[in-house]
Amino acid sequence: MQNQSTVTEFVLLGISNHPRVLKILFVIFLLVHISTVGDNILIVLIILCSPALLGSPVYFFLAVLSIFDDCFSSVITSVVITGSLYERKTISYKGCMIQHFAEHFPAGTEMVTLTAMAYDCYVAICNPLHYSSIMNWRLCGILVGVSWTPRGLLAFCHPDSLYLPAALLWA
Repeated sequence: MQNQSTVTEFVLLGISNHPRVLKILFVIFLLVHISTVGDNILIVLIILCSPALLGSPVYFFLAVLSIFDDCFSSVITSVVITGSLYERKTISYKGCMIQHFAEHFPAGTEMVTLTAMAYDCYVAICNPLHYSSIMNWRLCGILVGVSWTPRGLLAFCHPDSLYLPAALLWA
C-alpha cells in the first residue's frame, strides 16, 4: 500500500490579505530590493574600476560577496513582492524546491566566502611579510571555487532539487 497523498502547492501565510497593506508591503520591499541590488552593483563597479582596489584580495572577495548577496536578496524578496501583487498566495511544489535551492546556494557560498576573507585577514595579520606571496590570484581563485563547489554539489545531489523520487537516487 503506497501513500496516496501528494503535496502540489503551499499556501504562503504571513502575507496580509488587506489590499492597502499589500500595496504598502509591495512598495517597501520593492524599494529595499532596488536599494540592495543597486548598492551591491555599485560596490562591484567601484572595485572593478579602481586598479588599486582590484589588486587586493580582500576587495576581490568583497566583490564576490556582493554578487552572492544580490542573488540571495533577489530570491528572498521576489517571493514577497510577487505575493503582495497576487490575490492567491500559493507556490507550487516545484517552485518551492527551486526557491529552496536558490536560497541555500548563495547563502552557503557567502558563508564560505566569508571564511576565505577571514583567512585573508589571518594571513595579513600573522604573516605580513609573506602576505603577497601567500595570497596570490591563484589561491583567491581556488578559494572562490571552493565556495561554489560544496554548496553546488549538495544542492544538485538533493533529491528534491532534481525532482526525482528519492527511491531512484537511493535504490
